[in-house]
Amino acid sequence: MSGLGHLISTKPPAGSDLAEAPASHRSIRVRLLALALIPLGVVAPITVAALAWWGGNHLDRLLVAKVRTDLAVAHGYYQRVSDSVGRSVTSLAESERLARALRRGGGQPSAAMAELLNATQIEYRLDFLRFIDLKRSQAEAERWPAIADALGGRARTETEVFPAEQLAAIKPELVAIARTPLIPTPNARPDPRDVDTSGLVIQSAAPVVDADGRLLGVLAGGALLNKNLDFIDRLNAIVYPEGALPFGSAGTATLFLGDLRVATNVRLFGDTRAIGTRVSQAVYDSVLGKGDTWLDRAFVVNDWYVSAYEPLLDGRGERIGMLYVGFLEGPFAAARKQAFAAVAALFAVAMLVAGIFAVLWARRVFKPIERMHATMHAIEQGQDNARVGAVESQDELGIVAAHFDRMLDKLQAQARSLKRWGEALDAKVAERTTELEQAVADLKAAQSQLVMNEKLAAIGQLTAGVAHEINNPIAVIQGNLDVLRDVLGEAAEPVEPEIRLIQEQVHRIRLIVAKLLQFARPQDYVGYLEPVAPPTLIQDSLVLVRHLLKTGNIAIEQHLDSTRQITCNKNELQQVVINLLVNAIQAMPDGGVLKIGIEDWDEADMPVGIRIVVGDTGPGITQADLDKLFEPFFTAKKPGGTGLGLWVSKNLVERYGGRLTATSTVGQGASFVVWLRCEPLS
Repeated sequence: MSGLGHLISTKPPAGSDLAEAPASHRSIRVRLLALALIPLGVVAPITVAALAWWGGNHLDRLLVAKVRTDLAVAHGYYQRVSDSVGRSVTSLAESERLARALRRGGGQPSAAMAELLNATQIEYRLDFLRFIDLKRSQAEAERWPAIADALGGRARTETEVFPAEQLAAIKPELVAIARTPLIPTPNARPDPRDVDTSGLVIQSAAPVVDADGRLLGVLAGGALLNKNLDFIDRLNAIVYPEGALPFGSAGTATLFLGDLRVATNVRLFGDTRAIGTRVSQAVYDSVLGKGDTWLDRAFVVNDWYVSAYEPLLDGRGERIGMLYVGFLEGPFAAARKQAFAAVAALFAVAMLVAGIFAVLWARRVFKPIERMHATMHAIEQGQDNARVGAVESQDELGIVAAHFDRMLDKLQAQARSLKRWGEALDAKVAERTTELEQAVADLKAAQSQLVMNEKLAAIGQLTAGVAHEINNPIAVIQGNLDVLRDVLGEAAEPVEPEIRLIQEQVHRIRLIVAKLLQFARPQDYVGYLEPVAPPTLIQDSLVLVRHLLKTGNIAIEQHLDSTRQITCNKNELQQVVINLLVNAIQAMPDGGVLKIGIEDWDEADMPVGIRIVVGDTGPGITQADLDKLFEPFFTAKKPGGTGLGLWVSKNLVERYGGRLTATSTVGQGASFVVWLRCEPLS
């Protein structure tokens, strides 16, 4: 046998499949058909079943995760409303208006105080607001922890259950609102009562003191949640805005007093809300009995919902009700069934088509294999020139047959190529070794720089701590200095220069502290913060760009509709406004209208801050440029521009928790809006 034969294979033993051609043919056909059809007939159904099981479980987990997130959003909104009630009561308790009303009445309730309380109650959208003297406060403190804390000098807001007699004593009309008839529904927890007269109330209490710090009484106010449809609809709109749920599912939200729905947008039938219905025994035992949070499907009134319930606690930590959000499970279940049916149908069609093609095309596989077997046998017999030759099949087996023919001719060439590849590999290894050494050197340099950065960070943290400790006594000095000036009045005139000197030195210390904080946290503390009136700042900024206005035929249109003040660094805000004014003027070289506006910025009916709007009637900005407008060094081909103005302005505004946005329509001008909070975020 020639050497070429040894390179290919050895002679098969007698009786093997290769030695018996007819048996070989039958065996290969059977095996190939089995390999093609077994996965389709067995594995595919198992795969569909596994997919259905896994997909169902995964969808259930996604729905639970979704409703858990919805509950967190609802809890946040409920807490925000509770905090809003607390801020409203505390602000009035600490206000000069209440102090004046008390002084007029000699420290006792009066007509002026009643008028003030009624006006404030309407302004803050509270259901009740009352002043409680010390004697009555001490009596009510045993019942309400919020009032007890207020007597101790600390304001507090809690969710409480008010019985009907307490509601009647506060405000008789609240009794009718709180009264809720019980309505039986399927799966509801049994309850022998016909009606519930208690009220679920967010109550806040704050201490009221005189100018000498003596406690005069307690200011208590709150909101009744029973049948508070505005509150529950707003909560539902925040958790489930329009289009938030796919497949036609609907989101719902509910407040429970115990297990009784007292405010809900769940419908009993038609447009009738399910107020007065109750939860199931299982939900009651889990949430109100054990204090757990329910995250599962639950039967709500008349249908199954993916539901989340969490307990509501009163001031003593007792469970008094529940907060609920959820959405219809039916649309998701139907969508899941449709998806699984479509997958199963697709697999069935695929199995049928693949089975037919497996039988038809398997025959073409055999011929190249038979010829390759004959060629190998001929080479073993010493026929070195034997080749498979051309085959009809152009698939992988045809390619293998062609490569098999070329393999013997290329063995020597491949050996030479392997040698060249080895040399090239050695060179590549040497090159990679050099790169690795350079990478190690770079890593050492980076480690050194990291150590230096950590040292600088430690110094910055120490500086921030020192600056924080200095701010506390400075605040005390400033506050007492204001009190001293108010108490002395005209008697302070002989020492007015000394008081002014103290005030100047306090301001100087504040500037020093600001510089320290700028070193410690340059992105958060750049200058001294002070109350700023935006209309005045706008007028000052217009004066500074007057020379640019004179050079073009530009009219000014102002709409200064907000009187709110904001706390920020005046110079930084003026820098932002001037930059926007200059950009707007430069966008109108042939003249136009410069539009300036100041508007209130409210969210959820609560004041947040202001919006400063600067617009022009220039050519506008394309969408492509809008997407990159606030990137550093982007100038939109503006002559002389550095591309840093808007980027710096955006960073200055974001430092205070605000934002800078831009809108434009090509050919109709552009508009920039500065969103600023009344108080910067810490």
